Amino acid sequence: MDINVSTAAGAATAAAATLAQVPQVPQVPQVPQVPRGLAGVVVTDTALGDVRGREGFYHYRQYSAVDLAASRTFEDVWHLMFRGALPDAAGRAAFTAEIAPLRHLPADVRDALPALARATALSGPLAGLRTALSLLGASAGLRPVYDLTPERRAADALAACAAVPTLLTALHRLGRGREPVEPRDDLPYAANYLYMLTGEEPDPVRARAVERYLISTVDHGFNASTFTARVIASTGADVVACLTGAIGALSGPLHGGAPSRALDTLDAIGTADRIDPWIRERVLAGERIMGFGHPVYRTEDPRSRMLREIARQFGGPLVDFAVEVERHVEEILAELKPGRELHTNVEFYAGVVMELCGLPREMFTPTFCAARVVGWSANVLEQAADSKIIRPAARYVGPTPPQPVPPLD
Repeated sequence: MDINVSTAAGAATAAAATLAQVPQVPQVPQVPQVPRGLAGVVVTDTALGDVRGREGFYHYRQYSAVDLAASRTFEDVWHLMFRGALPDAAGRAAFTAEIAPLRHLPADVRDALPALARATALSGPLAGLRTALSLLGASAGLRPVYDLTPERRAADALAACAAVPTLLTALHRLGRGREPVEPRDDLPYAANYLYMLTGEEPDPVRARAVERYLISTVDHGFNASTFTARVIASTGADVVACLTGAIGALSGPLHGGAPSRALDTLDAIGTADRIDPWIRERVLAGERIMGFGHPVYRTEDPRSRMLREIARQFGGPLVDFAVEVERHVEEILAELKPGRELHTNVEFYAGVVMELCGLPREMFTPTFCAARVVGWSANVLEQAADSKIIRPAARYVGPTPPQPVPPLD
């Protein structure tokens, strides 16, 4: 025993002597100071679009996204993001014909969906989509983007985007004990999505309202999910791996998980006489009011403005109440948080519009995903052209190393 203790003591002394020769990590930061959350930090160049928060404006390539939503189809915008230009009538027809057969799922993936829907019954279609999309990629034998030509990468991305609405609606229906509805090649993207969701051909007015929402949410700068997709793409991983990571980021309530929560806020308030006390209590308690505020916009969110107009075209008690809540909340926030410029964001009226169009609340964020997958994929393709891996640094703030490892008693 004495020999063991002496040996341990000697070893500890030797270790301490060795450590004494190792330079201590300096306490002065050796990497540049950056804002929390990388807010405003430019990490790359992009030709896909931008958000100009102080102006309340965002664009896809050279076009206003809101203008595109007002005058173009979803397929047109998809073509713009993938191929760099808006199609003419012949180009639209050709692109739509190219997409349509890609909506149909391979048999092995389709056969696996019932079990997947049961397994994710408590989590919902977005959680199921992560697994279903991974299965689709594995079934197709997708290879890393690092090993592919630009043409092959684009083909993989196109196939993944086309399949997402089919996967989402099938998982939703299976989760409610109903059979999936096969996609129709003759329906455009938004109408086909609603058809697969309900089993009925949608009213054109509602289909167009959903299409405008989908167009408005295709891309929105380097948000959390888009940045996630690009980080994964920078490793050279396959397209579906990039999209699966992006879906995980989108599922968070501070990102794409907010539309149904914003509508839940309207339900919780209930009546106009409860707006002021309900909102004041939560703002004074430091709680977040879902559907208000945005990390980039310092003026009204242009998506919210567009969706408010769409909602007003439908009219009705829900719309009237939402407009009244918006007015009161902005007044209260201006009073209690002066100078913050807190307005409605896209989630507030997105929830109202989707509710009016008959979408169930558990499908609000999945519907957002059905649009954003196109923007993610365009970003993946752009990132894949650059072989530099995204590898930022972190500032270590723990105990000063190196220290002796204590011997086990």
